[in-house]
Amino acid sequence: MNAIISPSILTVEKDKIISDIKEIENCGARWIHFDVMDGKFVPATTFSIDEMRTYLSNTRAVKDVHIMIENPKETAKQYIDAGANYLTFHYEACKDVVEVSSVIDLIHEYGAKAGLSVKPGTDIKVVLPFLNKLDLVLVMSVEPGKGGQKFINKSLSKINLLKKYKEANNLNNLLIEVDGGINDKTSVSCVKKGANVLVIGSYLFNHPDFAERFKKINE
Repeated sequence: MNAIISPSILTVEKDKIISDIKEIENCGARWIHFDVMDGKFVPATTFSIDEMRTYLSNTRAVKDVHIMIENPKETAKQYIDAGANYLTFHYEACKDVVEVSSVIDLIHEYGAKAGLSVKPGTDIKVVLPFLNKLDLVLVMSVEPGKGGQKFINKSLSKINLLKKYKEANNLNNLLIEVDGGINDKTSVSCVKKGANVLVIGSYLFNHPDFAERFKKINE
């Protein structure tokens, strides 16, 4: 698999997260994905900032943090201070394009790499003006809020559009990440369309042998 695999701990029981982080690392994963939800931007809630500090301090992997929360401008610093290497926020969580640009600048100022995401129903073209400032763009291939959902096929055209824009504008360092419904089949389709990073949760963790699944998805 010619892509970075970023295992998502969203569906892992909290009392198993630290031990599962170690298993993820032992299998050779270079990234780990953390989904933060506030119960406002999306209905679900996940980790408090104190929990995030604990989890992020327990891994040597690249800490890929996706905040599905309101007011990212007010909260970005605390997640970076907690240890996030990549911090991805939502276009829809900002009041206007000026705020989107401001949050990207703040993330860089605080010492992390900046990612921007949109919900499946948002036109992916809204992110294009920001790509030259971003380190990562995240295509949500399910509705944000819970794991185990089915992959939305129209996400493939979004990935391909981003790839073409990236190539046309020589944005060689920009990563295209995909999150939602990724398995051994949808992963292949995403990479063919231009994805560099695949967030994978249920496919890896809802299986008795994480190592076997991780090896298979990397083939």
